[in-house]
Amino acid sequence: MAKGAGATRGRSPVRPGRALVTGSRLICADNTGAKELEVIAVMGYSGVKRRYPKAGVGDMVFASVKKGRPNVRKTVVNAVVVRQRKEYRRLDGSRIKFEDNAAVITSPEGVPKGSEARGPIAKEAVERWLKISGISSIIV
Repeated sequence: MAKGAGATRGRSPVRPGRALVTGSRLICADNTGAKELEVIAVMGYSGVKRRYPKAGVGDMVFASVKKGRPNVRKTVVNAVVVRQRKEYRRLDGSRIKFEDNAAVITSPEGVPKGSEARGPIAKEAVERWLKISGISSIIV
């Protein structure tokens, strides 16, 4: 873990519906130079045989950088999903959905690689990965 990283993981009582399967394309919501990511695998997913691994808000995924600066393209990175189009229900009964699917590139410990996140970030992702709150401007 990087020096000064502190606590990187928390717990979120909300379990958003998982809507992003392997092969889904995500917008990169930070300033690392990547523009578009493709989900390769979902960290910690243990499912049924022949079932596609699914990810939702707050899940860490392995992703391949498909579009972006030449030095980051064609690399495999860890990323945390921060927005999804599929609506999900919060504990207070409200439902929330976003206009795109997006992720933030992180280290394996959950520390963001970028210094700024563009657009709104889901509260569930911030509760689960505490360091993402430091780079986000809007938490919904």
